Amino acid sequence: MIYFDQCSTSFPKAPGVSARVKDFIDGGCLNAGRGSYSAARAAEQLVYETRGLLAALFGFGKARNVIFTGGATQSLNMILKGALKPGDHCVTTAAEHNSVLRPLAQLAKTGVSYDVAVCGPDGCLSISDLKNKIRRNTKMIMATHASNVCGTVLPAGEIGRICEAEGIFFALDAAQTGGVIPLSISSLCADALVFSGHKGLLAAPGVGGFIISDRLLEITEPLISGGTGSFSHSADMPYLAPDKFEAGTLNLAGVAALNESVSFITERGVARLRENENGLFGYFADEIKKIPGVRLAGYDYNNEGAERCAVAALDFINTDNGEAAGILDEKYGIMTRSGLQCAPLMHKALGTFPRGVVRCSFGYKNTRAEVDFFLEALERL
Repeated sequence: MIYFDQCSTSFPKAPGVSARVKDFIDGGCLNAGRGSYSAARAAEQLVYETRGLLAALFGFGKARNVIFTGGATQSLNMILKGALKPGDHCVTTAAEHNSVLRPLAQLAKTGVSYDVAVCGPDGCLSISDLKNKIRRNTKMIMATHASNVCGTVLPAGEIGRICEAEGIFFALDAAQTGGVIPLSISSLCADALVFSGHKGLLAAPGVGGFIISDRLLEITEPLISGGTGSFSHSADMPYLAPDKFEAGTLNLAGVAALNESVSFITERGVARLRENENGLFGYFADEIKKIPGVRLAGYDYNNEGAERCAVAALDFINTDNGEAAGILDEKYGIMTRSGLQCAPLMHKALGTFPRGVVRCSFGYKNTRAEVDFFLEALERL
C-alpha cells in the first residue's frame, strides 16, 4: 500500500494520536463546561490548552478566538453565511473548493453577490483581476491558500494587504496549508483562518475550526444556536468567543487528537516536516518530464522556485485519467485521487475540465523509494 492522497486526508496521523483518543474515551469522555466535578473541568482544560496550541501555531494572540467545528467545510459556511448579508458583495478565486463555491451560490439566491478572480494555466491567481473585482459594496475576500488540485500557493499576504487598504474583511481557507506551510495570521492581515484537523494537522477526521478577529466576530451571526454551558439565562446566543459559535457538545475526542498532533508539529517544526514533502515533489517533477504520455498540469517549470504544496496533478494524454487511477490502485497498490477534486473552476483554468486529473500528494512519511516505484508504474502504464 502506497498512499499518495494526503490532500484528501493525512496518513499516517501524528504519532500518539490514536492512543490519545482511546485514552480520552476510555478514561474520561466527559463533557466540557457542563459539570462542576473535576473530570469535567479536566475536559475543559483540554479544550483550553488546544486552543492555545492552535493560536500559537498560527501566530494569533487570543486563544479564545479559536473556534472548534466539525471541519473546514462547516467553518467556511459559518463565516460566509454568518457575515454576508443581502446587498453585500464577496470576491473569491477560481482556485476555490466547492466548500466555498456552493455556499456562495446559495447566498446569491438571498441577495448576496460575488465575483470570481481568474487563475492562469499554472494555477496562479491574477492579482490585477482580483483588484478589479472589488466594488463599493465588497465586504469580504474569501480565498484558499493553496489549490487542492495542483498545489499552487496563492499570495495570501498580498491579498491581506489589499483588504486592509480597502477596509474589507479577508478570510483565508488554510485547509491545505495548515501544518504544511508556516502561517501567521497577523502577517497575512487575515480576519479569519480556517483549518482542517485531519489534513496537514495530522489529527482525526470530524474536527476543525477557524480563528476569527474581533472585528469580524462582532458582525458574524452564529449559524447554529443552542446550549453553550454559559449565559444559560438568556434566549440569545452569547456574543463572546468561543461560545458564540460553539453550540452543543464539541467533538472532544477530536480535540484530544488535535492536542496531540499540534504538539507534535510544534515540537518538530512545520518547516522541518515540510522538507521531506518538498524534496519528494521536486524529484518527482523532474522525473515525470522523462515519461511520455503524461503531463504535470498546473506546474510551471520556468518558475520552479515558486511556493507550492507537494501536490502533482497528472494528466494522461492517451489514457482516461479515471482508468489510470484505477490501474495504479489495482495493479500497483498506489492510492491517488482522480476526477475534479471538488474544484471545477481550477480545472477550467488548468485546461483539464471536465476530464479531471490524477492527483498525487505527498506527506511527511512518504519515501523516495515509494516515489521511484510510482514512477516505474507510470512508465509501464
